[in-house]
Parts: sequence; C-alpha cells; structure tokens
Amino acid sequence: MSPAANHERWETELIALREELGKLRAEQQQMAAAIQDLVTTFRTLATHLGIAAEPYTRKGAASQQRDLPGFA
Repeated sequence: MSPAANHERWETELIALREELGKLRAEQQQMAAAIQDLVTTFRTLATHLGIAAEPYTRKGAASQQRDLPGFA
C-alpha cells in the first residue's frame, strides 16, 4: 500500500470517528436534558407529597423526628 493511500485511509477513518464523536456528544446532551427533567419532576412530586419543601432549609432536631408521609 502506498503512503498516499495509507494517509487517505487514515484521514477517512479520522473523519468517521469525528462524526461518531459528534453524535455521541449530542446524545449525551439529550440524556443530560432528560435527567434534568426527571430531577425537576421528582422535586415537584416530593414537594406536592410533602416529603420535601422548596427551598430546602435545615431545621432543628424536632422536625427530624416527625413522621414523613409515604415513609414507614
């Protein structure tokens, strides 16, 4: 195989890898957005069910002993 053909083959492979990397990064950004949506949904549910309060504030020991709804 000639050096020019070898260089061209590597160039083609490099272009394919760059395209695949771009696709993976796009998928990663979509996954991050989906996870953020899940976090928002869980926070909303926790607030609605009274399990958590927004914004979170640390309270004294008395509030830690109260029974939380949905937990045994």
